[in-house]
Amino acid sequence: MNDNASKAEQDAIRAEIERLRLEHHDLEAAIDALVAVGPPDQLQIQRLKKRKLALRDRIAFLEDQLTPDIIA
Repeated sequence: MNDNASKAEQDAIRAEIERLRLEHHDLEAAIDALVAVGPPDQLQIQRLKKRKLALRDRIAFLEDQLTPDIIA
């Protein structure tokens, strides 16, 4: 883990990652539901997918914060 982050900071990052993963999963379910109910609203689906991608990027960034720096 990153030497600069304290235990409390690491725990906060992990909690944020879990919250973001839950939101990501909820967005995926919402997208699936919109597609299943009939003629989907493409603009709304695009917005949800964009938000879902932004969440994925944020999750990856936070996970990188927990990964130790490896000097090659």
